[in-house]
Amino acid sequence: MAGKREKPEDIITKLRQVEVLQGQGAKISDAVRQIGVTQQTYYRWRREYGGMSRDQLKRLKELEQENARLRRAVSDLTLDKLILSEAVRGNY
Repeated sequence: MAGKREKPEDIITKLRQVEVLQGQGAKISDAVRQIGVTQQTYYRWRREYGGMSRDQLKRLKELEQENARLRRAVSDLTLDKLILSEAVRGNY
């Protein structure tokens, strides 16, 4: 059963809510239940986004997009190089 996908900004907000609830003395299981996710999801989010601010999150997403763009460029150039080397050898 697929659930809805949260936006990273919403995830950070929910992580902050859990921190506040813990500060008020709530158990992790109760706090996680109040934000509407499972404990497994909470710990996965905390591992990925824990301690990040919105600015850091924005910068992370920009870097991920740039990295993907550069990977595509490298793969395209590698493919072009392989095609040209095959053509030079006469194996076309």
